[in-house]
Amino acid sequence: MAYRQREPAAQLRALAEEVGACRACPRLVEWREQIGREKRKAYEDHDYWARGVPGFGDPAAHLLVVGLAPAAHGANRTGRMFTGDRSGDWLYRALYRAGYANQPDSVSVDDGLEMDGAWITSPVKCAPPENKPTTVERDTCRPFFQREVEALTNLSVIVVLGGFGYQVACQELGVRPRPKFGHGVEVPLDDGKTLLCSFHVSQQNTFTGRLTEEMLDSVFARARELGTS
Repeated sequence: MAYRQREPAAQLRALAEEVGACRACPRLVEWREQIGREKRKAYEDHDYWARGVPGFGDPAAHLLVVGLAPAAHGANRTGRMFTGDRSGDWLYRALYRAGYANQPDSVSVDDGLEMDGAWITSPVKCAPPENKPTTVERDTCRPFFQREVEALTNLSVIVVLGGFGYQVACQELGVRPRPKFGHGVEVPLDDGKTLLCSFHVSQQNTFTGRLTEEMLDSVFARARELGTS
């Protein structure tokens, strides 16, 4: 059966297998596997995933959350986006408060977390050195992101976390001209969807107070409002 003839859940499962097996970017493959061998002391007894990390969530989602890339000792370790790190702690608490997640934390792929109405992903599927993918790496990963968006046929809201995710989402969704990125910026799309902007849940934002839990909650409250209108 052709890829596009499959049901969304089957499309996303097939895509996840391809993402996990991908070795297209030598620098990223070397880095993710090096991290998996060397490990952080706190996780020295963990078996790192150390592969491409697919999206995660509800195939019938109306909300798509777009980050940047897997964290070296977070998703690159666990195999699930925003799982096992401080950024994910913030994100999943907010999604829980907004009614998109069944629990407020995510520590491993078998911790019982389930999403209801939301899908979590990133434009770059492998952990990059210094959290900075190159333009070539971003573009190499783009077909994965395109197919993910195509498979999520119920989407009505896209929340982008940070400027990188915003740039990629605007390119993919044909946003021209592109409004200046800022927390709370709302961009109506020609197909009826809405793009919402949030500062990234990285520690450089959450530790400094640039992003507060109230600010993050307001974005997901707006996403809920738009998704049910």
